[in-house]
Amino acid sequence: MGHDQPTPPTGQVGDTRFGLDHGQGASSSGGHSTASYGALALGALGVVYGDIGTSPLYALRETILAATGASSGGHGGAVDIALTTPVPRSVVIGVLSLILWSLVVVVTLKYVVLLLRADNNGEGGTLTLVALAQRALGRTRGGVVLFLGMAGAALFYSDAVITPAISVLSAVEGIKLVTPALSDYVVTIASVILVALFLVQSRGTAKVANFFGPIMMLWFLTLGGLGLYHLSDDFSILSSINPYYGLQFFVLHPGVSLAVLGAVCLSVTGAEALYADMGHFGRGPIRSAWLYLVFPSLWLCYLGQGALILSDPTAIENPFYRLAPEGFILPLVIMATVATIIASQAVITGAFSLTRQAVQLGLLPRLEIRHTSEHTSGQIYIPRVNAMLLIVVLLLVWTFRSSSDLSHAYGISVFGAMVVDSLLAFIVISKGWRWSLAATTAVVVPFLLIDVAFFSANLLKLLSGGYVPVMMAAALVLLMLTWVRGTRILFDKTRKTDVPLLELVSMLSKSPPVRVKGMAVFLTSDPQTAPAALLHNLKHNKVLHERNVILTVRTADTPRVAEEERVRLSRITDDFWRVEMVYGYMESPNVPKGLAMLRKQGFKFDIMSTSFFLSRRSIKASAQSGMPVWQDKFYISLTKSATDATSFFQIPTGRVVEVGTQVTV
Repeated sequence: MGHDQPTPPTGQVGDTRFGLDHGQGASSSGGHSTASYGALALGALGVVYGDIGTSPLYALRETILAATGASSGGHGGAVDIALTTPVPRSVVIGVLSLILWSLVVVVTLKYVVLLLRADNNGEGGTLTLVALAQRALGRTRGGVVLFLGMAGAALFYSDAVITPAISVLSAVEGIKLVTPALSDYVVTIASVILVALFLVQSRGTAKVANFFGPIMMLWFLTLGGLGLYHLSDDFSILSSINPYYGLQFFVLHPGVSLAVLGAVCLSVTGAEALYADMGHFGRGPIRSAWLYLVFPSLWLCYLGQGALILSDPTAIENPFYRLAPEGFILPLVIMATVATIIASQAVITGAFSLTRQAVQLGLLPRLEIRHTSEHTSGQIYIPRVNAMLLIVVLLLVWTFRSSSDLSHAYGISVFGAMVVDSLLAFIVISKGWRWSLAATTAVVVPFLLIDVAFFSANLLKLLSGGYVPVMMAAALVLLMLTWVRGTRILFDKTRKTDVPLLELVSMLSKSPPVRVKGMAVFLTSDPQTAPAALLHNLKHNKVLHERNVILTVRTADTPRVAEEERVRLSRITDDFWRVEMVYGYMESPNVPKGLAMLRKQGFKFDIMSTSFFLSRRSIKASAQSGMPVWQDKFYISLTKSATDATSFFQIPTGRVVEVGTQVTV
C-alpha cells in the first residue's frame, strides 16, 4: 500500500494530500486561463465532437429504414437498399424533426446549457455529478449516489470501448465503396488503425487536438456546405423544424415508435463525452464550438439529406454520400474515414478524466497519471487505462468483425449513462444549487423521460448485442464496489488504533524511549494523526530518533510552484516537526530535494543520516471480515496494482524502512 492508512471513499473530489488521491486538481476557471480560447475551441472539435460529428453518415438513413420496416446492413456501412415504394413525405419530415429536436433537447439544452454548469474545479462527467451530489447530501446519505456513479461510470467505460470499435470499423467498411478488393482485410486494417490511435495518446490531448482539430473543422464546414447545397432540392423540408411533425409521427406510427427511437439515438451519441471532456478544454470553448459550428453544421447536413430524399427517393440507399457532387465522392469517403477514426478520441479522453475522478473518489486504486499540458490541468494520460481500452477494443473488433453486429450494443451504454446523469443532476440542482422542487422537476424530469425512452428503445437490442455493455458495466461495478468496501473495512480497522499526534508527543516527552542518532521522516496523509509507521517503530524497535519529521505532500492546482513556496516547516517540540511539501501538477514530487531546501530555514538535513519510514500492509483474506473470501482476494490484487510510494516520491530505496503490519479484510 505504501501509506500509513487506507483512505475511505470520501465523496469529495479535490483533497490534494497524497494518500487520499494524486491531487490532480483541475483549474477552477475551466482550465483555459492561459491557453488560447480559440485554440481550445479548435481542439475541442477534434477531441470532443468527433463522435457526434460523424452521426450524419448513418443516423437519418437508419432512422428512416427503421420507420419503414426496412433493414440496413450495418452501422454506417454502405449497402444497397431498394425500397419497394418511395418513403412517404410525412415519414421523412417526421423522422427528421425527431433527429433535429433530439440535438436541441438532449445535447444543446441538457448538456451544453445545463450540465456544463455543473463542474467541480473545472472537471465534468458522471463522477463530477457524484461528488457534487454527495457534497449536497452529506456523506451519510451518499450511498445510493455513489452506486449511481459507479453504474454511470461503468457504462461510460463500455461506451469508451464500443465507440472506437464501431467508429473505425464503419470507417474502414466505407472504404469498400472505393476499393471493394479490401473487403477481406477490413478487420486487419481496423486493428492497425486502432493500435496507432491508442499509441498517439501518450503524446497528450493537446498534440492530438492540434492534429485532429483542423481536420474536424474542415469536416463540419463540409457537412454544413453539402446540406446547404441541397436545401433547394425541396424547401418543404424546412417544415421539419416544427416539433409538431415529430410528435405527429408517434401518433401516426405507434407500432415502430421504439424502433425509430433506437435509431434516432444514433444522432446524439457522444453528448455525454462532451461533458466528461470538460476538464480537457474548459466549459467556454466546448460550448462555443457547439453553438457556432457543430450544431449548425449538423442541422444543415440533416436538412440537406432530407431534401435530397424527398426530391430523389432512391437517395435513401446512402443519403449522405449522395449529397456529394460527381467527382467529389472519393474525397468525401476519405474525409469521412478520417473523421470517423477521430470520433474515438472523445470517449478515450473522457475515460482518462473519468478514471482520475474515480481515483479521487476512492472508487479505484491509485494509478499513474501523467499531465500533458502546462496550461490545462485536465489534459492527462493514464498508461494503464489506455492499454486496457486498446485490448478490449481489439477483442470487440475481432469478435464481432463488423460494425453492424456491434451497433446493437451502442445505445445501451450511451443512454444508460445519460439516465444516470439526469438522476444525479436532479440531486445536484435541487440540493446543491438549492432550486425549488417544482423548478428542478420542471427542468430535469423532461430530460430524464427522454433519456429513459431512448434507453428503453435500445433494450430491444439486448439479446442481439446489447448484452456486451451490460456485462462490461456489471464487471466494472463489481470492481469498484470491491475497492470501496475493502477500503472501508481497512479504514475502520486501522482507525481503532489511531492516536492523535500531539497526544503521542506529549506521552513521549513524559516517558522518553531510547534515542538514536539521525533523523526519521514519516510520510502520512493526515498530519494530525500519528503515522502507523511511527507507532510500530516504537512498539517493535522501542527507539526514537533525535529528530522526527511528520511529512505530508500535496499538489497545487497550478503547473509549477515557486521554490520559496515549496516547503513549509512548523515546530511541535525540539525533536518533532511537521513539514508540508507542495508541488505543481506538472512536477514530480522529490522528497529528498524538498527536505534539502529546509537548510535555508536553518533546519539540518543530511540524506545519509535520514531514514524514511513507510508502512507496508500485508492484507490477508478472512471469511469473518465482511466480504466473501473471493472478494477479499480480488481486493488484495487491486491493492497490489497501486503505484509504489517509494518510486513516486523519488526516495532512495536504501534509505527507506518499511514497517509491515498484517490486516484482514
